[in-house]
Amino acid sequence: MKLAEKYKEKPEICNAVGAHHEEIEMTSLIAPIVLVADAISGARPGARREVIASYIKRLKDMEGIALEHPGVTKTYAIQAGRELRVIVGADQVSDAEAEVLSTEIAQKIQNEMTYPGQVKITVIRETRSIAFAK
Repeated sequence: MKLAEKYKEKPEICNAVGAHHEEIEMTSLIAPIVLVADAISGARPGARREVIASYIKRLKDMEGIALEHPGVTKTYAIQAGRELRVIVGADQVSDAEAEVLSTEIAQKIQNEMTYPGQVKITVIRETRSIAFAK
């Protein structure tokens, strides 16, 4: 609020900024709107910073669920746990099985875990052929 006043913001805005944590009395019409909007935003899962230990555990649990499936060689939780990349052995998992696997992993994560938003499961099946000409 002091910063808004310093830069000569309108008094209604200064009051909304200062009153959104109920530190001062609300005198403007937008102050209660800002208060409610802040409360809604803060109620979102993960909005107020997760404890680092629970965050790391959630990522490891997510990777562990995918590793339980046969043919999975590596897993990577990326984008703060909003995406899970699953690497499978091309000799162990067919293209059709890869599609089923992504659905199964997504279903298991949905049923067993609590997480903010949604999680995208990407199964990567790759075959490489390398030759050298001398």
